[in-house]
Amino acid sequence: MSRIGKSPVTIPSGVEVKVDGNVVTVKGSKGELTQEMDSCVTMSIEDGTISFTRESDAPDHRAKHGLYRALVQNMITGVSEGFKKELEVIGVGYRANAQGQQLELSLGYSHPFIIELPKEIKVSTVSEKGKAPIVTLESHDKQLVGQVAAKIRSLRKPEPYKGKGVKYVGEELRRKAGKAAAK
Repeated sequence: MSRIGKSPVTIPSGVEVKVDGNVVTVKGSKGELTQEMDSCVTMSIEDGTISFTRESDAPDHRAKHGLYRALVQNMITGVSEGFKKELEVIGVGYRANAQGQQLELSLGYSHPFIIELPKEIKVSTVSEKGKAPIVTLESHDKQLVGQVAAKIRSLRKPEPYKGKGVKYVGEELRRKAGKAAAK
């Protein structure tokens, strides 16, 4: 058995889970998410818990057993609590500004980046004097938050010498020493 796939998922109060054939719909206070499942994994709901079973021990079925359990767990966590990613914009003159669903980033290029975010994502920026601006992305969809955060980070990845660029809050960077002094 898959270690992840065999552990049951508990449904918190205020979350509604529906199964219609191979489509799972999870509805909660933060929103609604749907996921299509493969027919090799079956899902059963009893007494506020969801359990997953697979039809055989084929490697493909074993992999999907844990995958769909993790996806449903993330859906339930998302609609009840939500997910949050924080990015730090480090560099002299680097700025971040959010207006509605638009994020404007000045990252040392000749032009600012204006990113139109999906309506499911809430964005906010914090700029304090003497500190790097922080961009916060919040949503009920874990995959969407991670994808948008990775897209923003890819605009100017942190470089190893001065650490300038866009990085996740708490991310450890591998720094290099730079040029050795002349003898």
